[in-house]
Amino acid sequence: MGFKASVGIVVARALRPAILGLFCLGLSGPSAWAAAADGSPVLRIHGSNTVGAKLAPMLIAGLFEAKGLQSVRIAPAGRENEQFITGIDDQGRPVRALVAAHGTGTGFAGLKDRTADLAAASRPIKPTEAQSLAALGDMRSAESEQVIAIDGLAVIVNPANPVQSLSVEQVARLFAGEIANWRELGGANVAVELHARDDQSGTYDTFKELVLGSQGKVLGSSATRYESNDALSQAVSTRPGAIGFVGLASVGQSKALAITDGDSQPMPPSTALVATEDYPLSRRLFLYADPKAQSPWTREFLSFVHSPAGQAIVDRSGYIAQAIAPIKLPVQASMPPPYQQLATEAERLTVNFRFAEGSAQLDNKAQRDVTRLIDYLESHGKKMNAAVLVGFGDARNDPARTALLSKLRAMAVRRELARGGVLVKEINGLGDQLPVASNSEAGRIKNRRVEVWVY
Repeated sequence: MGFKASVGIVVARALRPAILGLFCLGLSGPSAWAAAADGSPVLRIHGSNTVGAKLAPMLIAGLFEAKGLQSVRIAPAGRENEQFITGIDDQGRPVRALVAAHGTGTGFAGLKDRTADLAAASRPIKPTEAQSLAALGDMRSAESEQVIAIDGLAVIVNPANPVQSLSVEQVARLFAGEIANWRELGGANVAVELHARDDQSGTYDTFKELVLGSQGKVLGSSATRYESNDALSQAVSTRPGAIGFVGLASVGQSKALAITDGDSQPMPPSTALVATEDYPLSRRLFLYADPKAQSPWTREFLSFVHSPAGQAIVDRSGYIAQAIAPIKLPVQASMPPPYQQLATEAERLTVNFRFAEGSAQLDNKAQRDVTRLIDYLESHGKKMNAAVLVGFGDARNDPARTALLSKLRAMAVRRELARGGVLVKEINGLGDQLPVASNSEAGRIKNRRVEVWVY
């Protein structure tokens, strides 16, 4: 199975100003930033509650402050899960933005009927949604699809629950109503009580895909449903037999369980495991824009989100920023010898490159991650012979072919880095060793990855 030609670093370099540079675009004329004459919002974000409850308002407030607006504040808009972000410009005029967080599906509906400038999503756009918005252009293009943060879908229980970890299969059986008492899993003699997000929620869509759907299950009819992550978490924290699922930033007073998938080790939703997307229930958070017609405020906001200032706000909000950092992994006996040596002598970076089967095509996030990685290596004096790329595959093919493909994927990343002036110290292909997910279709995508280590 041959590899397609990989995307050139030229695209990633072209995106650099919007991703990692200063967010001030210097758009011509003060009229671009004038408050709306009729007092209507200058920026409207509809969609995911995961994005809209906290993160999007904080990012808009950050942009307003960066643009010099005064008295910036976030306040309820008079309807549940809707907020206004307001400020005063240098002419004394009020400026406001609206975030309406009623679920991912409502964001794409808002783009279609022009009531939203941006759709917030806690899952990728569905083919049917992209088709319904085809009149706007390619909704999967870099101009439209923006990965703004990484989130971990936490499976939460009451803090007094003694259970510490569950497999994806066990979580699915719990939420399908097949496990009725916690004693069946080594817990107390307490009835299981299900709490879940509503059908409009991207969080529920992700859970349905990664957990229920992967195990051929459906949500039990006894589940209490919620429009808000925070409300769900609050309920779980007060009920002894409760179990629910929320975005990472909404764990609150509940206890998050470690999760296993297939032959993986139990993984808690930690910052490092979510940042690398190794954690079984990690997911990307998105903003989608009209790829052709974006207002100055929309373009400036997207640029700000990708900037260091914007990603710092992502970090403060409780989600995982797309900033690269080193982590030290403990040496384990189960690691193959080359990996043990890396764990002993080097540090792993919190960025992974993943691939569709038989492909070295970089997606929108990977294009930006290449640029981020080049900048990180340059700023730390590690552009020459300091980085090691380790490729992995899945167990679907024969071992020899899997080992070859894993090395070819590492070579594909090396080519992209070389175009940015980075000389890699070493590449390695470890085949199907050290899986982070099951051998399902979705799990194989997670297992087909390239890790980055630095000396």
